[in-house]
Amino acid sequence: MNCEVCQLKELEVEHFEIREVLRCILHTIVFHRALGLVRPKDIDLELFNITYVQCGDVELEKKIEEKIDQFISWVEKHPNKKSQICLSFYEMKNKHHSWFNKNERLYWEQWFVNLHVTHPKVHSGKFHNSKPMVDPEETASEDRGVRREALEVSLRDVLFQIIKFVNEKKDHVPPINEKAICFPFEITIPRKFL
Repeated sequence: MNCEVCQLKELEVEHFEIREVLRCILHTIVFHRALGLVRPKDIDLELFNITYVQCGDVELEKKIEEKIDQFISWVEKHPNKKSQICLSFYEMKNKHHSWFNKNERLYWEQWFVNLHVTHPKVHSGKFHNSKPMVDPEETASEDRGVRREALEVSLRDVLFQIIKFVNEKKDHVPPINEKAICFPFEITIPRKFL
């Protein structure tokens, strides 16, 4: 079975933006790979003028939140590093051996979410000239606004990248199991980043 891989565009985020950005991306991917009956739930982001859709399943939301919490903990222990989180869809296959049965995960799709977590630039207040021409706090606020707008545009690009991928790449998706809300998936932080 083919495993399709989608490397999403890297996003530059500050620590406080991680949770909202990951919720938006991960739920968008899972929603587009949802099966059967879901109760779509529109979610408006607080930090950005973007709305995304969740499947409306409490267990699914809980699983995603737990992984986001783990990822944020990892980022706190490894500051100033580029980070990656991987959402992998798989199906379970029985692997028959002569005296025992073993279940094997066959991965059919992987999504790599790439984040560069930055820290806001703090102006020290020291100037080469005795008279500053621009208030440093005003400049910092403008810089943050420009950066936030750029992140919103980049996040929209990632959402369109997800939609384009799911619409173009369908041949590798396994047959649907009527009982499940979503294909089985796992969310991991790749080992090379640990």
